Amino acid sequence: MTRTLMLRLIAVGLSALFTLSPTVNANAAAARIKDIVNFEGVRDNQLVGYGLVVGLNGTGDSLNNSPFTKQSLQSMLERLGVNTAGENVRTANVAAVMVTANLPAFATQGSRMDVSVAALGDSKSLQGGTLLVTPLLAADGDVYAIAQGPVLINGFSAGGDAASIVSGVPTTGRIASGGLIEREIDFQLGAQTSLRLALRNPDLTTARRIALAVNDFIGAPTATPEDPATVRVTLPPGFNGNIVDLLTDIEQLMIETDQSAKIVIDENSGIIVMGKDVRVSSVAVAQANLTVTIAENPTVVQPNPLSNGQTAVQPSTNINANLSNTALSVVQDSVTLQELVDGLNALGISPRDLIAILQAIKATGALQAEIEVM
Repeated sequence: MTRTLMLRLIAVGLSALFTLSPTVNANAAAARIKDIVNFEGVRDNQLVGYGLVVGLNGTGDSLNNSPFTKQSLQSMLERLGVNTAGENVRTANVAAVMVTANLPAFATQGSRMDVSVAALGDSKSLQGGTLLVTPLLAADGDVYAIAQGPVLINGFSAGGDAASIVSGVPTTGRIASGGLIEREIDFQLGAQTSLRLALRNPDLTTARRIALAVNDFIGAPTATPEDPATVRVTLPPGFNGNIVDLLTDIEQLMIETDQSAKIVIDENSGIIVMGKDVRVSSVAVAQANLTVTIAENPTVVQPNPLSNGQTAVQPSTNINANLSNTALSVVQDSVTLQELVDGLNALGISPRDLIAILQAIKATGALQAEIEVM
């Protein structure tokens, strides 16, 4: 057998292998399991705290209007050995703030995280300020982190006696790596024998496809869909590894996601978003535009000579109403999303009129989709 013939046979064999191999439909919405689910226990935890920002250049809280700032300042000074009881404290360089942060999943003690700072009183700006040590508490009331550091604001404020300018929001800011984690969340992922996958967009079909893909990959019935939002994965017997090893392989599997037919409408901005599975039964649509024009044309009226009259302005209003009718247009039975959009655009309908038409079609029962108004 010659070398050329062998190369041709190898090429034919590879072509047949690629043809028979399973592929994902190019038109399908395929995504990794990693991108469409959340793993149970792998989550952030929100923290909040109350603190003081000092070092402001006269842009802090006015203590007379912010009694909580005055009380906090006096309490802090007393803890540091400064007695201010009965004294009239007057300063504009301190601001009371709320500090928020997200404790990352599996964050270890001693690691750092970013924190956000927002003014609580009537401070004009946090520019140049430094946050003092602030405990950050979780929902259970325990302290999980400590925040401190210089505040980087999101804008600036400047002005004089007669004019001022403000850009962005100078009363909010951020401290990069300003939070020091003092306590860890007690959750051992590797010690689990079963775990739930929470779908970010709950759907029965997608949950079943995830379970089938996991079972086909493992070769054993280890995944079970419990409801539209949950798929439980159990560590198979004899698996050479823990649940982390199993999840590492599972999250790379490709899944064709499914979604229900839905139309989302934002009436304030006129935005309309429709899913690809929206269908419309046979229906006739007509739309009429009423345009009313009002023009004011006042005229000056002069008195007759020697009549001792006065010049006056006589109002004159012209009103014109124009009603442009559009003939009935028939939307054929079971049209696709593209055909529906093309047909409605052919009528010259504005987005706000389109919202009313879609709601009217839904009221007739001809629209097989859910309408959600934001």
